[in-house]
Amino acid sequence: MPAAHRSSAQGRTASGLSLPSVPPQVAMNREFIAQNQIVERYLSGRLPLKGAQDFERYCQEHPELLDEIGLTERINAALRLLEAGGRAPPWEARQRAWWERWPVIVGTAVLALALGIVALTLWGKLTARDHSIAALQRQAAVQALDPAQSTRTVMIVPNRTAPSQRSLATIGGSTAEMADLKIDVSWSTFSAFRVTVDRAGQGRVAVLHNVLRDSSGVLHLGLNSSALGPGSYQFSIDGLTWRGEAVPQAWASIQITH
Repeated sequence: MPAAHRSSAQGRTASGLSLPSVPPQVAMNREFIAQNQIVERYLSGRLPLKGAQDFERYCQEHPELLDEIGLTERINAALRLLEAGGRAPPWEARQRAWWERWPVIVGTAVLALALGIVALTLWGKLTARDHSIAALQRQAAVQALDPAQSTRTVMIVPNRTAPSQRSLATIGGSTAEMADLKIDVSWSTFSAFRVTVDRAGQGRVAVLHNVLRDSSGVLHLGLNSSALGPGSYQFSIDGLTWRGEAVPQAWASIQITH
């Protein structure tokens, strides 16, 4: 094939979609650059690696070509186009989203650490509380009454008008004792009584039905001080009619200590 033919065929191939490279027998020159749209291909990134290297080498050897092709104007136009499209120039860092910013990341990490510490603290407290509750439950289930180390008689004169918070006697102490409570109801017209025991501020402890007084008009109640927890206890004494109806008679308070 004649040289003119080969040159024409190579020109048509270069004007296609891609340019593999500059053939060794064809030198990179202004005519070749113009005919094969080398500048446009280079700027758009469609020039093969070998062709781009040849073009860059030619521009290094002939820097005046940059002025001839208006490279500065092309770059300015491209920057204006980027600005119009709201894009940052290539040398500027991409603006990060709010969740990618350093203060937000640090704040999130600190918050996660604080929440983790709070969760561990609460878990520790709940675990200790559960252990304490379980221990108290086991203790309450197996705890027996302490044997009474002494016995004493406690005389109580109850209040006839209304309940009173003033303690009439104190039972117990460092050791358990058996208290023989003698409640004076000699003045009452009833012979049978109902005695109700309530722990102050908590609830009812016991109800004793048909408690009879002795010939001296005294009600006898025996009480181990370890049977009840420490605190104040209110005794309500009701007389029972022959029909079993309760009629309030007197009230008394005692204090139990351990």
